[in-house]
Amino acid sequence: MSAERPVDAADVEARLELWLAREREVRLLMAPAGKIPAAELARTSGLQFLERIGRGELPSAPIFQALDFVPVEAERGRMVFQGTPKPDYYNPIGTVHGGYIATLLDSAVGCAVHTMLERGFGYTTLELKVNYVRALTDKTGPVRAEAHVVNVSRQIGVAQGRLVDVAGRMYAWASTTCLIFPLPPGTA
Repeated sequence: MSAERPVDAADVEARLELWLAREREVRLLMAPAGKIPAAELARTSGLQFLERIGRGELPSAPIFQALDFVPVEAERGRMVFQGTPKPDYYNPIGTVHGGYIATLLDSAVGCAVHTMLERGFGYTTLELKVNYVRALTDKTGPVRAEAHVVNVSRQIGVAQGRLVDVAGRMYAWASTTCLIFPLPPGTA
C-alpha cells in the first residue's frame, strides 16, 4: 500500500523547471572541487560553512563532481542535495547502484546535522541506515535527497532523509547517527 498522493502533470512540470533552475543557479556559484583546509571548518558554524561552499567562497566537495550532484538548500536543521542519475551509475542488474542513492542520502543527513553545529565543532557518521523502496534509473530525472534533524545533543546528532523525484515519489529513505566533537586545537 502506498501513501503517495496522485500528482498533477502541470504541477510536476512546474516543479521540474524550478528544480533545474535552482541547480543551474547553484552550479554557477560553486567553486571548483578541492580540499578545504581544516581551519576553514573551524572558522564558522556548520551552517555558515555550508553556505560558504554554496556561495563559491570555499571549494566544492570532490564527491559532488564525481557523482554530479549539488547542494540546493541549506538551513538550520535541514539540507537538500540534487542530482540526476546516469547510466554510468548502473549496477549489473540494470538500475542505479544503491551506492549512488546512499551517497546522496548520507550527504544530506550528515550535512543536516552539520547545520546545527556551533563554531569549533565537527562530526562524523557513526551509523547510516538506508532503505530502498523503488528502483532508480537514468529515466527518473532529477532526484533530491531531503534531510532534516531529528535531534542534536552535545555529542550525538540524529537525522533522517528521503530521496524523491519531482513527482514526490520516494526511492529510498535513510537515518543517521553522528558523533559530534570539538575540533582539535590548532584547527581554529
